[in-house]
Amino acid sequence: MNSGMKNKWPAPTETLPPRLPWRSICTAWLGAFLAAAALGISQEWKDLLMILGSFGASCLLVFAYPNSPFSQPRNVIGGHFIASLTGLIFLNMLGVHWWSMAIAVATAIALMLILRVPHPPAGSNPFIVMMMGAGWEFLITPTLLGSIILVIVAIIYNNIGISRRYPTYWW
Repeated sequence: MNSGMKNKWPAPTETLPPRLPWRSICTAWLGAFLAAAALGISQEWKDLLMILGSFGASCLLVFAYPNSPFSQPRNVIGGHFIASLTGLIFLNMLGVHWWSMAIAVATAIALMLILRVPHPPAGSNPFIVMMMGAGWEFLITPTLLGSIILVIVAIIYNNIGISRRYPTYWW
């Protein structure tokens, strides 16, 4: 290994970052439970697809790290929307192949960055769209409506208590 590459690896003496306080862990658990329940209830109530696998990772961000730029409403909603739209466009233009999935994911990431709505969990949406063979309705349910429900739960839940505030910015 050359010396330039060797300096890129962490030294074995570096420690793990500290664990979140137990209160934060419990708060994140309850918030994620409430958001997942809201999505599940809305799916059963309206008999619409409202669960998107990447929403689980979105819950981690909005409830454990609500001040992160990745957790803000524009990023959650915009990131999921752009990534699913990108997946649908590439699915319909190119079909499902390893290379079309790779192009779709890379393009979704670039578009989220260009539009300033990066949301890491949404990076998986083109894979999900293509592996499901999703139709255009996937853009509305679960993508748009589901991400809006998740953000509404996060706004209500993350503003309970004096010391908490969400979001840190809107648009």
